[in-house]
Amino acid sequence: MRQGIRNTIWALAGAGVAAAAIGMWNGSGQDASGQDKVPEGYNTPIPATITTPAKVETRIGTLEFFDGMPTQETVAKAYDHLDFMRGVEVFLNFIPATSIEGLRRGMVELGATKSNQCVLFDQLMDSNPLFLTGNTDTVYASVILDLERDGPMVVEIPPKCGPGTVNDAFFRFVIDMGAPGPDRGKGGKYLILPPDHGLDIEAPTGGAEVEIDGTKYFAAASPSFTQWLILRGFLVDGKPDAATKMFREGLKVYPLAKAGDAPAMEFISASTKRFNTIHANNFEFYEELHGVLEKEHVGFIDPELRGLAAAIGIRKGKPFAPDARMKATLTEAVAVGNATARAIWLRPRDKSAYLYKDSTWYTAFVGGDHRWLIDDGAGGRNVDARSMFFYMATVNTPAMVMKLVGKGSQYALNVTDKNGKYLDGSKTYRLNIPTDVPAKDFWSVVAYDPQTRSELQTGQPFPSRNSKRDKLAVNENGSVDLWFGPKAPAGKENNWIETVPGKGWFVLLRLYGPLEPWFDKTWQPGDFELVE
Repeated sequence: MRQGIRNTIWALAGAGVAAAAIGMWNGSGQDASGQDKVPEGYNTPIPATITTPAKVETRIGTLEFFDGMPTQETVAKAYDHLDFMRGVEVFLNFIPATSIEGLRRGMVELGATKSNQCVLFDQLMDSNPLFLTGNTDTVYASVILDLERDGPMVVEIPPKCGPGTVNDAFFRFVIDMGAPGPDRGKGGKYLILPPDHGLDIEAPTGGAEVEIDGTKYFAAASPSFTQWLILRGFLVDGKPDAATKMFREGLKVYPLAKAGDAPAMEFISASTKRFNTIHANNFEFYEELHGVLEKEHVGFIDPELRGLAAAIGIRKGKPFAPDARMKATLTEAVAVGNATARAIWLRPRDKSAYLYKDSTWYTAFVGGDHRWLIDDGAGGRNVDARSMFFYMATVNTPAMVMKLVGKGSQYALNVTDKNGKYLDGSKTYRLNIPTDVPAKDFWSVVAYDPQTRSELQTGQPFPSRNSKRDKLAVNENGSVDLWFGPKAPAGKENNWIETVPGKGWFVLLRLYGPLEPWFDKTWQPGDFELVE
């Protein structure tokens, strides 16, 4: 009986009774003096601001109501749009989580499934792997920690190790190692603790020195089970041999429970290997995310984020099984989310992203806060800046935004020529690097593919130029011109980075050991000039 009445109401509303029933109703209306009228059916004036018209034109079509109650067709449109919006938001907000998952999966491709197995770019990172904006300048040592399986983990790093970082399963900062870490480049033992670890020690984000059974550690606790340990080793005389030897002889990763009988390290060479570490940009993204939530401690993200994922059917302990309508909606949502991420990354509308006035160079680390907080949280979280960074890059550390003169590294991103047009692999460009580059160690420029956000694949295994490794031709004034195009200009081969006709590209400028003129912006790189 009730269902029949309900269906009749829906049918009447859908047939247009809504508009007829409320006739001239268009809110409450106002009289000639500007006062709210008393509409039919009310005893007092009703502000128009709190009412719903019979018909509203929107980007999702016409929405119709019977006295504020949506018709069946409007309800369907509203829910479909709600699912779509939340699908887009899930994509944009969970890029950090699926990016860490992509790194984990990529390392599994290489056979690294245990914490004592280190993926080592012993001959540097070339353009074969799909790896978000990796560099060609340092030796990477990469390890995935599983704190659920192994419990508290010890990481021993050798003296003179380059900058290193541990990030959690949402790409949040846990602790730095090496020069920017508490060991200050002297090496030491680090202890990474899981949630609910139960040890009576202080282990804040960023680390604190503790002593356990007579051994000192720099301890930090993480809210997640999965951790990514990434270390860098610097070249010596332009070669990776010394850094590779340092890691093979000095890096150790083992469970605290096995401190007295630690398993031997295994090093897997990743140089020249083809493997993928990048999250999906289609419906598979949501399946990747479901796998992350299934694996992780429920508290590794807050209830707001958990609820956002749950709103589209992704929840820990529950199957992710969208029906045909929901799958189609999410397939469209991830496409729009992907387009939005690319717009935020490649055409930032936040003016603070740009490093210099009247220049095309900008930062990928907008806001200068590794937590992505605006004014230390008073302005909330800059979610667009977070999406922008993790869509095209990895590694989250305060060191990337702190003013550490002569230490660490700084970055500048460019995707266009001086006229704001995307860089085109069919054309030739010149980039001037002015004299006295403010880098204590060295500087480099690496070219990347906008599709994969990985090193540009060309006839050059290393699509880059490095002031220490390469024999660059220097201009009379001390500046350096770099050339980009499908063919090297005559006599410019040493300063040339190859591009691919029909493909776009972008670059990152890196300064290792950045000096004061970088931070006060009295030095700046030139813009890309098209060579006709």
